[in-house]
Amino acid sequence: MYLKQLSVINFKNYEEAGLTFSEGVNAFLGNNGAGKTNLLDAIHYLSLCKSYFNPIDSQQIKQGTDFFIITGTFSKNDKQEAVACSVKRNQKKQFKRNKKDYQRLADHIGLLPLVMVSPYDISIIIEGSEERRKFIDNVISQTDNLYLDELIIYNKVLANRNALLKMIADTGRYDPGLLEILDEQLITSGSRIFEKRKAFMEAFTTIFNKHYQFLSDDAEQVELIYESQLLNENFAALLKKNIERDRALERTTAGIHKDDLQFAIHGMPMKKFGSQGQQKSFLIALKLAQYSFLNQQKGFKPLLLLDDIFDKLDDQRVTKLMQMVSNHDFGQVFITDTSDARVKNIFTHMGVPIKLFKVKAGEIDA
Repeated sequence: MYLKQLSVINFKNYEEAGLTFSEGVNAFLGNNGAGKTNLLDAIHYLSLCKSYFNPIDSQQIKQGTDFFIITGTFSKNDKQEAVACSVKRNQKKQFKRNKKDYQRLADHIGLLPLVMVSPYDISIIIEGSEERRKFIDNVISQTDNLYLDELIIYNKVLANRNALLKMIADTGRYDPGLLEILDEQLITSGSRIFEKRKAFMEAFTTIFNKHYQFLSDDAEQVELIYESQLLNENFAALLKKNIERDRALERTTAGIHKDDLQFAIHGMPMKKFGSQGQQKSFLIALKLAQYSFLNQQKGFKPLLLLDDIFDKLDDQRVTKLMQMVSNHDFGQVFITDTSDARVKNIFTHMGVPIKLFKVKAGEIDA
């Protein structure tokens, strides 16, 4: 699968732009703020129906205009896939595939899989557990369209249970029958999500370890561990054990919404003891493992988007990374960088053809 053409109108800092891509490596080159990353984000919209950086669609509309349109033509299994996303201020987002509207955006997720690597990914390491759960959910959702539905159900029931706990605290009226119904719904949905996360992490960890060891040349020992309360106790028992605590805190304190990933280097937390280069290598290995997992599950190569990935990586890790992304294990690749010379030298040295796009203040010169 690869993206043949992309066009944007009134998207972020672009008034209008149209690009035709190589099936291999494509690079957007220019100064910071020129709009390189915005092109990657437009591609992300076509794959996952949303921005990678900002969940508010209306904030992607170019200043002084009332709408944006992103269109793309993909080649997949020798067939053309035309995808279009449009947003007008104060109106619902429209998303079309081959000129047909989607009833649910969730039905598009996974059709055109994509992996994005960005400096913003550092939040996976340094922020709270929600960022790490999002990472797991993003990967599984692109391979299992029922998983996203299950997550939606779980979060709705969780919100209802928390509202009931607050109402009990506010009014003093305890309705064990209603709480039991919500518990049953939460257990059913949560247990399904847990089993899928557990199975995913068992397969994913092996792939991750392989990628990190290649990137670091076997110089560092890292660990990726899935943590869940459900690994040690079934969900029903957890809810029953924690009911008094839940009532006191007015929220549900046990469940898969507390799942986390533990990242370690040489047995110590990566967040505190990993250098910037080691943290970035860890993140890149996570994303490349995501790519490999999607490739295995889908049976074709996803798109790979690398935003400003050379920063804070030493030359050895950069070379290793470029060796990986330019070989037959990866398909179409999009890269952003501020240095023309660096990108040209890397790929010329490896004998890999690359298509260059010069970006300056929302204008593109191919």
